[in-house]
Amino acid sequence: MAKQFASAGDMAEKKITFSEIGRDIWAFTAEGDPNTGVVIGDDSVMIVDAQATPRLAHKVVEKIRTVTDKPIKYVVLSHYHAVRVLGASAYGAEQILASEKCRAMVSERGQEDWDSEFGRFPRLFQGYESIPGLTWPTMTFTDKMTVYLGKRRVDLMHLGRAHTAGDIVAWVPDERVMLTGDIVEYKAACYCGDGHFSDWGNTLDAIKSYDPTAIAPGRGDALVGTEMVDAALDFTRDFLLNTYRPAAAVAARGGTLKEAWDAVRAACDPKFSDVPIYEHCLPFNVTRAYDEALGMDTPRIWTAERDRQMWEALQG
Repeated sequence: MAKQFASAGDMAEKKITFSEIGRDIWAFTAEGDPNTGVVIGDDSVMIVDAQATPRLAHKVVEKIRTVTDKPIKYVVLSHYHAVRVLGASAYGAEQILASEKCRAMVSERGQEDWDSEFGRFPRLFQGYESIPGLTWPTMTFTDKMTVYLGKRRVDLMHLGRAHTAGDIVAWVPDERVMLTGDIVEYKAACYCGDGHFSDWGNTLDAIKSYDPTAIAPGRGDALVGTEMVDAALDFTRDFLLNTYRPAAAVAARGGTLKEAWDAVRAACDPKFSDVPIYEHCLPFNVTRAYDEALGMDTPRIWTAERDRQMWEALQG
């Protein structure tokens, strides 16, 4: 029996958790749905990842207003994906910050990604009518930007390619807390459809070099304490290796994408089949791993039509 496309069948509301992971640093999580980070400074608030719609973003704002009435000044986009950025207008921020590569990817493939993710995640896009259009960063940087929320310093850094080519992290040095976007996941599948397997491990190493005491990952529970941080970094690395190595081995011997699919399932199903969005991510992950193993450095653009064709070929 064919599996329902992506997350089209996942319409159940998720339990929201709003937890403090460092002094005045909060993680908005929802059982494997996209997370949002909140950094409160002396005079203002920074959001890291905006949610898929203004409707969802308002839920974040409601939680923020239970702990501070300071104005939301900055929205940071960890990368370009629609489920992370299209809620940005709800915050009324003065600036939207991202890497220059992220902005270029919005221009190159932002509309296609919106159309694609709309079909993949119908629950997350409830209330889509309120989305004013693509989210465009107003300030960008190449490698690093430092922002001050009063006296509180936040370093925005591109540490390397991983989940996308334009990923950034937010580092709050006074608490040694990092907000990583989808570079790091914990007990939730990594989406690798636009990823760079060959670079991702080095980017995880760069994150670890900061020795964070807490991380707000892209999906899954907030991670407090170095033991949990290390567990999440290990989980992410293990997920990536068990996806890429079998696909690369098939590609190296001239095997087909369907053979790569079978090989990755054999490696990943026993370890990861029970984590959120695993079945959703798997076909996209295998396709990208196979492409990268064949030498395709830049991920192909996903469209709503290509999504369905790939899904029917692999999950059908």
